[in-house]
Amino acid sequence: MQAVYIEAHGGPEVLTFGERPEPQVQAGEVKIRVKATALNRLDLYTRDGGRGLEREFPPPLILGGDCAGEVAECGDGVAGFKPGDRVVVNPRLSCMQCAPCLAGQDDLCRGSRFLGTAIDGSYAEFISIPAANAHLLADSVPFEQAAAAPTTYLPVWNMLVRRLQLKSWQTVLVLSASAGVGTAAIQVAKDVIGAKVIATTSSPEKATKATELGADVVINYKEEDIRERVREITGGAGVDCVVDHVGADFFVPAFASLRTGGRYGICGATTGLRTELHLGLLFSQQKEIYGVYMGTKEDMREIVELMNRGAIKPVVDRTFPLAEVAAAHKYMGETSFFGKLILTQ
Repeated sequence: MQAVYIEAHGGPEVLTFGERPEPQVQAGEVKIRVKATALNRLDLYTRDGGRGLEREFPPPLILGGDCAGEVAECGDGVAGFKPGDRVVVNPRLSCMQCAPCLAGQDDLCRGSRFLGTAIDGSYAEFISIPAANAHLLADSVPFEQAAAAPTTYLPVWNMLVRRLQLKSWQTVLVLSASAGVGTAAIQVAKDVIGAKVIATTSSPEKATKATELGADVVINYKEEDIRERVREITGGAGVDCVVDHVGADFFVPAFASLRTGGRYGICGATTGLRTELHLGLLFSQQKEIYGVYMGTKEDMREIVELMNRGAIKPVVDRTFPLAEVAAAHKYMGETSFFGKLILTQ
């Protein structure tokens, strides 16, 4: 089969488009003919070998996590799927045997693996995965849109619905509205929960798109002070919740934008891993901080149910043919896009 793989760490030049062995379906697995694959920052980190993702070669590694496609074959013991079914894939594989998994908290599984980092991923014509990680997709949902959902909506759902418990009468600050997580957070907060959404972004063009997506107020952080603008919008009270997926550059003003008793969720650190935390404000103002990494299989089921109904619609900025993956990686590094970048077969 044709696939994109790496045989060494480095820049986009190490991405090879060529032939790799087609995966064999095992008991309890479904083999999927991939139609669309989403790019994630994790793909770039894995390619570079940074952030603890350095690995030894050989063997080569096929990159890619989030994907959608059609079931090509079902392994022994698989029920609920048949060849031709349209599906979207949860890229985080949990052991389903440890105590957290058995308790329905598989997002806490210590033996979890991620497609495209620990094992071969979805930059390929075919991929075989546990049937528990596949979800039936309605005919009305394009493969490209479905592929854009898992790694953006899972942490957002985990964060806003389960951890931060955002309510319809509350206000949430969403950092970096143009990224995949940002667009997902705006939709979940506004269209699912019904809360007031304040978002940040870097240009008037992105601000317009964030408003069209559902943000009530958009702060251009290149022209306005986030903390002061939030205080002005909320009458000095601050926001109830913060959705942070960017890390160091915005943590201090975002944390300061929380009201007393507010909740801060973080699921990424693209701008840096280290920052300063004012411990006095943490305890004196009784603020809460939650670290979130993806979500549970039940979270994914609920997200796909809403996506199939049309209640949430992942945002796709641009698609690239799989053979042009190097150009897609370079484009992602420019951070000029709004939404997700997709590779298609």
